[in-house]
Amino acid sequence: MENPLDAVWRIPAPAKLNLFLHITGVREDGYHDLQTIFQLLDFSDEVVLQRRHDGKINRTHGLEGIKPQDDLIIKAANALRHHTGTQRGADIGVVKRLPVGGGIGGGSSDAASTLMGLNQLWECDLNDRELQDIGRTLGADVPVFINGKNAWAEGIGDLLTDISLPEKWYLLIHPDVHISTANLFSSDELTRDKPLLKIRDFPDADTSNVFEEVARKQYPEVDKVFRWLGDFAKPKLTGTGSCIFAALDTQELASKLQTQVPKQWNSFVVKSVSESPVLKTVQNISTV
Repeated sequence: MENPLDAVWRIPAPAKLNLFLHITGVREDGYHDLQTIFQLLDFSDEVVLQRRHDGKINRTHGLEGIKPQDDLIIKAANALRHHTGTQRGADIGVVKRLPVGGGIGGGSSDAASTLMGLNQLWECDLNDRELQDIGRTLGADVPVFINGKNAWAEGIGDLLTDISLPEKWYLLIHPDVHISTANLFSSDELTRDKPLLKIRDFPDADTSNVFEEVARKQYPEVDKVFRWLGDFAKPKLTGTGSCIFAALDTQELASKLQTQVPKQWNSFVVKSVSESPVLKTVQNISTV
């Protein structure tokens, strides 16, 4: 009888929004101390996994133009295998729906779902903390997707405190512009000394994204989206990407506004979630 763990498993890799993003200081090692809130969404990539018994890690499909060895899903699989010493392999692919470079966590979420899925399929039995430690080596946002809950984040964005957030609908606009994170971080105009906030300060305190002003100056198309969306709602930049979002009270309002978005921009109506769908999928794997 075929082992269910050898089946093809499809694991969601959800997007996130940064409801605000502050830099509170610069460390001696050059990294920036951050404060942010991660809001998970019902909008996802899909990681496709099937374990192999010959030790090979093979990418079946992924982003065009990205070499397999540079793909975060392959890096995640190799990192997990190196950490655990397992001799198993996997066929790995990703169905991309999240805009690349949009600041909504696509690559980090793909890596997290790969780690969580393979942890079960390879029967590694690592706990969330161990997976987060591996994920941190792949990207600062990976741990929040492994945690699977909306979170208040500090440090480099990896020190997480679960937080309860109200359900919201969002209109998300991606102007198909690639923003260089390095350029934003190196800008002389970037504010790097925001005062520390406490969770209880949210949402009444300053909930800006310190990268917004720099991104709008460096990327005119991003500024155009802000100006357009600002006529209807309060636009915000998420992360250091090029996606701009606005919260709406209902799906109907978000969908109605989406019909007016200029055709040259990609747009999505998305809903907040309190728990990542990955958690349920991984639980299903663990019970087969």
